[in-house]
Amino acid sequence: MGALARALLLPLLAQWLLRAAPELAPAPFTLPLRVAAATNRVVAPTPGPGTPAERRADGLALALEPALESAAGAANFLAMVDNLQGDSGRGYYLEMLIGTPPQKLQILVDTGSSNFAVAGAPHSYIDTYFDTERSSTYRSKGFDVTVKYTQGSWTGFVGEDLVTIPKGFNSSFLVNIATIFESENFFLPGIKWNGILGLAYATLAKPSSSLETFFDSLVTQANIPNVFSMQMCGAGLPVAGSGTNGGSLVLGGIEPSLYKGDIWYTPIKEEWYYQIEILKLEIGGQSLNLDCREYNADKAIVDSGTTLLRLPQKVFDAVVEAVAHASLLYIQPMMGAGLNYECYRFGISPSTNALVIGATVMEGFYVIFDRARKRVGFAASPCAEIAGAAVSEISGPFSTEDIASNCVPAQSLSEPILWIVSYALMSVCGAILLVLIVLLLLPFRCQRRPRDPEVVNDESSLVRHRWK
Repeated sequence: MGALARALLLPLLAQWLLRAAPELAPAPFTLPLRVAAATNRVVAPTPGPGTPAERRADGLALALEPALESAAGAANFLAMVDNLQGDSGRGYYLEMLIGTPPQKLQILVDTGSSNFAVAGAPHSYIDTYFDTERSSTYRSKGFDVTVKYTQGSWTGFVGEDLVTIPKGFNSSFLVNIATIFESENFFLPGIKWNGILGLAYATLAKPSSSLETFFDSLVTQANIPNVFSMQMCGAGLPVAGSGTNGGSLVLGGIEPSLYKGDIWYTPIKEEWYYQIEILKLEIGGQSLNLDCREYNADKAIVDSGTTLLRLPQKVFDAVVEAVAHASLLYIQPMMGAGLNYECYRFGISPSTNALVIGATVMEGFYVIFDRARKRVGFAASPCAEIAGAAVSEISGPFSTEDIASNCVPAQSLSEPILWIVSYALMSVCGAILLVLIVLLLLPFRCQRRPRDPEVVNDESSLVRHRWK
């Protein structure tokens, strides 16, 4: 199909993001993505359990539905349905049992980080924490770790313990876990979780990528495919208040009941965040006409731990201008404590370093993180409906003849250059420090030879003996 099969559109026709003036017809907010590369069509029998579905000749990959036959840690996809609670404003969280005897905690699911951490001490904004002294299977690794996010940070002790996911697995797994003893703007008022599960690649793990991530441990110990998928059912619903919405985190594959139609895949450009390639952005059917590299500066990622659709500043300014010109309001419903009237907020925010497809957008879709094939998939979600009307859709493929062949800014040299500069600066600082030490020691060495051998300088003797 050539250029025709290289892009797909994610028109977000959602009330959560799009409100048009009554006299205007709703116009889509669209995010065209590049379609995953096609492979040669092979004639094959009807796929059975554990066999990839045959791909279309037009390059659109269909769903992969792996079967799990491992005896000890077999996963039950149906049991994982509705295992999440939460909303886009406060995050979606999963129930876990940690330690021996098990302690129940609610864990935020975050595809934009890689560390698994839980509260390890009391905090005014959480109702419980993991007490390592009560767990006979907890083992400390003897070092601390600090993780910083766009908002908030925490520091914790690193150890390992047994973890059970009641809705999905019938056994426990030994994983690395950080117990948070200090945090800043991490635990916030109104949250209902007390830990975070980072599902991104080990490259982002702190203090280094050598610390095995939760999902990598799960893939190895449970013998599941290197795939997980998410459905968050909060599209069009308030992001605050006393209630929560449902959702599903399927660890190890794809649950067919959670999506409709085909799954459309876009390639993962780099394995750290789930970095994808945005081709352009349209408001009311009109392209912003920016260089496609602007949308990906310096990266475009899919992050369930971010609430809104975050855009690079230049793109955000263009969106605001286009929205005002089209007389459209891209807003999200909210409910405040004690308020008896309806409130809304702008569903898009500026970003200094990335385009982030956050939970507000992800709520419109069933999202598949196919790490095994290095791609992210999107499918229509049955729960992304309001009064029976779908709030989002996927369509394509579309021609990309007017778009650059590569919209991701070249970063291959940036990190090595930064490392070289860092080492150079460290060398200069080391040289300066060495000179200062020599200058400090030089006077004392001179005083060891007094002009008069009969005179003893008590001060210099004292200093000399100290250095010895």
